Amino acid sequence: MLSTEIASFRQSLRQQILSIHSRPSDQGLFEQLALTVFRYQALHNPIYRDYLQHLAIKPDQVTALRRVPFMPISFFKNHNILTGFQPQPDTLTFASSGTTGEQTSRHFVSDPDLYDAISIGIFEQTYGSLGNFHIVALLPSYLERNNSSLVYMVQRFMTQTGSDKSGFFLHNHHELTEQLRQLTQEPDQKKILLVGVTFGLLDWAESGQDLSFLGQNPNLIVMETGGMKGRRQELLREEVHQILIKALGIQTVHSEYGMTELLSQAYSNGNGLFQPSPTLRVFLRDINDPFLIYPDDYKRTGGINVVDLANLDSCSFIETQDLGQYDGNEGGFRVIGRFDNSDVRGCNLMVI
Repeated sequence: MLSTEIASFRQSLRQQILSIHSRPSDQGLFEQLALTVFRYQALHNPIYRDYLQHLAIKPDQVTALRRVPFMPISFFKNHNILTGFQPQPDTLTFASSGTTGEQTSRHFVSDPDLYDAISIGIFEQTYGSLGNFHIVALLPSYLERNNSSLVYMVQRFMTQTGSDKSGFFLHNHHELTEQLRQLTQEPDQKKILLVGVTFGLLDWAESGQDLSFLGQNPNLIVMETGGMKGRRQELLREEVHQILIKALGIQTVHSEYGMTELLSQAYSNGNGLFQPSPTLRVFLRDINDPFLIYPDDYKRTGGINVVDLANLDSCSFIETQDLGQYDGNEGGFRVIGRFDNSDVRGCNLMVI
């Protein structure tokens, strides 16, 4: 249990994290809040605290966000990453997928309301009110287990739509097509979000059905969340998008960047260019020296480090196994692959 004083401080941080949505472009505010979260987690997260001690890092001497040590994402597989609380029987737990016998990541979420508010807020700042959407989700492999963060998030989105026409589909491609056909004929002019894991979208697109009618609906958004899950040969994101664009007759494919170990998301409205969200920032690190952070205008490929303020109760500073590049002047980035010999991620990323 948190002491009264620590709980009060944590509540103050929570309110600041929620309020940052109203000032998403204030880089100074983000850095100041992130440094405060860093010092809080350095004190009250035992695993992160031990990691910092092994690195001989004194938290009070870290005065810039780029100097904060990022915790390897693999720690989520071997440790309970907790800041200031212990899991209770009703604690929400997300887990990554994995092959039989493989150790998977676990992310304990003690404050589902915070996660809901942030994930919904990020989506609506990007795409508008969920009340203006029907959501159709093609998420085989995720639906086959009961602890997927992606399924949880999409379920919450569907609830917000208030639409009885939103729903999940597994392998029933014909029913999916007919549902989309009916939605394109609806007079309500709501937007339609088709969100799917990559291999599921490709299987459906290549199922031999005539899907060209989809290209006639300007309100349709097709979004891939990445992930072949060993079901298909790995492809470049650009190759996947070209296949879908041709088969569906659409102009562009959107993307979502997220994972079990993160509670914030980033979205791309085309061409694989992701924009940071109010609670998420990406830094690139040197491939050979994980403690060397590249400047914002660096043009080479680096490892992706993520600052996720939504991870208030776990760890907000994650060294992922993804490779990326900076793109644009507003913190934009591309995800281009993974480090060699790293585990295939269990959630939300196409592996190259």
